[in-house]
Amino acid sequence: MKSLLENKIIALGLGSLFLVLIGCKQEAKKVHEPEESSRVTYLPYYNEESFTPHWLTPNSIEEKNFHKIPDFQLINQLGDTISQKTFDNKIYIADFFFTSCPGICTKMTGNMGKVQAAFKNDPEVMLLSHSVTPSIDSVSVLKNYANNHGVLDYKWHLVTGDRMAIYELGRKHYFVENDLGIPKDPNDFLHTENFLLVDKNKHIRGIYNGLNRASINQLIIDIKALQEES
Repeated sequence: MKSLLENKIIALGLGSLFLVLIGCKQEAKKVHEPEESSRVTYLPYYNEESFTPHWLTPNSIEEKNFHKIPDFQLINQLGDTISQKTFDNKIYIADFFFTSCPGICTKMTGNMGKVQAAFKNDPEVMLLSHSVTPSIDSVSVLKNYANNHGVLDYKWHLVTGDRMAIYELGRKHYFVENDLGIPKDPNDFLHTENFLLVDKNKHIRGIYNGLNRASINQLIIDIKALQEES
């Protein structure tokens, strides 16, 4: 007959073994289970004006067929032609402004300048500001504006060109205006404080308030997240 002490020792030993086996099983489950939350490491994708997020897997068939910014041809502050080719293998931030704007544009330009400063030495990140008064904002006017606002020509393109082409880009492809469901006439003025984050495959991956400091900080964080993704 085993003593009471011996029985207690055996029971404790079996209990410890059981806990170890359970722990190993749980650890194995943790290692081998698919990570259900892994997609949150990817920024969402957007394809219409309500900016409902779509959680797609990068490089999937669905992602490749998703809404993209189409090609365009515009002229920057140096008189150079700017197209989607300019942004091949680049992440870029787009906005819409005009140089004679007496209100929000100056603050937007200042905040875009903060993004420029954050990625000053990073060739992977570019900035693109479209003039919504292209008949006024000639190349020389844009160049003067760029000089007055610390725009780095190799980093930040201020563009002019065909008004209809710029407005179509803004409304039908970047979805920058906030007044959902209100029909727009081509003659209606385009004015928005929104910044758009576009990935290397020309997909929209974020929208940000260009007047809000917290939103600009989030934009900088999201650009870095997008770089990790790509």
